[in-house]
Amino acid sequence: MFLMFAMTSDAVGSVIPKVIDEFRLNMKAASAFQYAPMAAMAAGALLLGFLADRLGRKHTIVIGLALYGGSSALFALGDSFAQFVGLLAVAGVGVSIFKTGALALIGDISTSTDQHTSIMNLVEGFFGIGSIVGPALVAGLLGTGFSWKWLYVIAALICTALIVLALVAKYPQRRLATDVRGGLTHTLALLRDPFALGFSCLIVLYVAVEVAVYVWMPLYLRVYHGPIGWLVPFALTVFFVLRAAGRLVGAWLLSLLSWSTALSVLSFAILTCFAGSLLGGTRTGLLLLPLSGLFMSVVYPTLNSKGISCFPKSEHGRVAGLLLFFTALAAAVGPFAMGAVSDAYGSPKYGFAMAAVFALLLFLGLLLNGLVRPVERRLLGLERAEYASAGEAGSRFSSAPTP
Repeated sequence: MFLMFAMTSDAVGSVIPKVIDEFRLNMKAASAFQYAPMAAMAAGALLLGFLADRLGRKHTIVIGLALYGGSSALFALGDSFAQFVGLLAVAGVGVSIFKTGALALIGDISTSTDQHTSIMNLVEGFFGIGSIVGPALVAGLLGTGFSWKWLYVIAALICTALIVLALVAKYPQRRLATDVRGGLTHTLALLRDPFALGFSCLIVLYVAVEVAVYVWMPLYLRVYHGPIGWLVPFALTVFFVLRAAGRLVGAWLLSLLSWSTALSVLSFAILTCFAGSLLGGTRTGLLLLPLSGLFMSVVYPTLNSKGISCFPKSEHGRVAGLLLFFTALAAAVGPFAMGAVSDAYGSPKYGFAMAAVFALLLFLGLLLNGLVRPVERRLLGLERAEYASAGEAGSRFSSAPTP
């Protein structure tokens, strides 16, 4: 599921230039291909995140996949920009549903908060693979004369297979939280908790930095003329490959340092790449912006995992929905704001200056967390309360598929 979603979401940087040419759009209008599905995902995560706790992981995953697959399949019949944006919005709601179900399921099968982080990084590794496959698939489709929209049709075919797998898979036995209350008010109530608020803010900053690269970097580098100009068409692919390879760097750091210290180091490296890209222009940006992917790989899954692990398993669906809301909100608003600033000042470099500020704030937030370490005591208490018997309970699977 993570791989399939990444195929379409992270290929948007390759699709947007074609959409601009095909429909004669400016950057701000074309960014609807990014912010429309992300805004819909944010709304779905905020309003429907509780479904994973109330209906169960299985039903939630199947419902989300059905929405995503159906809307993606309809790309084959679409022929206008408005239609495509509408279909992307429906797909975004589908993603918000199946992803909260999947994130809650990770908590069900984890036997410790550390294992939760490990599994989260594993599934995000498949997201990294999808990020490589998506742009490469778009390039292959365009190179053989097919339209970019067939990327979404291919995703729909994969989604059909995933629905079958989700229906026949065996799930850990758990009691459904029938008393879970849904809706905007009850999900936002989580923000009264300082840990939910803190992780939400860190996730917003990180996502705004990451999407800056894969949405606008291809357009930013179009003006490069130099001795390594041959690298420009491959810059986005290099970014995604390095982001996937960065899992090794991140895993190595996590084995040497605490997660909070490791994230501080990685966020400083990301900030250095953005600052160097601004100071040296596209000459250094062509090298440093793709290189930033090497340091991004484990930041988001670790933040997501630790944020979810700060709450009881019975609330994991709702918490995952809240964090996904802020993920999608940043992925929607960040590129739109960058596009608007770039249009206003006549160059994408001003949008990347905004992203560099986000990178600075992310580093400062993670540095403060690494120095003060406010999360450790919370995780220790939940480790004892939620995971003490999980080694036995988490391994008991029902003989027939259950929610």
